[in-house]
Amino acid sequence: MILDSDGLAKAVQRDREVHEWLTAARDTDLPVITSAAVLAEVIHPKINDAALKWTLSRLRVEPVTQALAQSAATLLRAAGLHGHKYAIDAMLCATVTALVQPGRVTILTSDVEDITMLTTDHPRVTAEKV
Repeated sequence: MILDSDGLAKAVQRDREVHEWLTAARDTDLPVITSAAVLAEVIHPKINDAALKWTLSRLRVEPVTQALAQSAATLLRAAGLHGHKYAIDAMLCATVTALVQPGRVTILTSDVEDITMLTTDHPRVTAEKV
């Protein structure tokens, strides 16, 4: 399971729907992952730092590397997209598509259309609206 910025923000806020997703992932030993790039969207002066730290302690935060950024650019190009509006979503999707874990991957997001455009060539990736 992957959290984009909205998924992570709602996890920090203890949103009931996201909490249910996270509980199901934990109960089935599925890792919950986000990209380090997502933190730039989520962290702001009014965020509850204790809740953020607790939430992050339960996730795996994947770093943004040069190779990952180039993979993100490839996803953007394939989708006919570019620019800052899609950059962090593309880095998150590059993290997902780079995962070597078998099976389906669910991304919790409010940007289902954008995530779907970026992962169209990756049928094991599903975007779920939160």
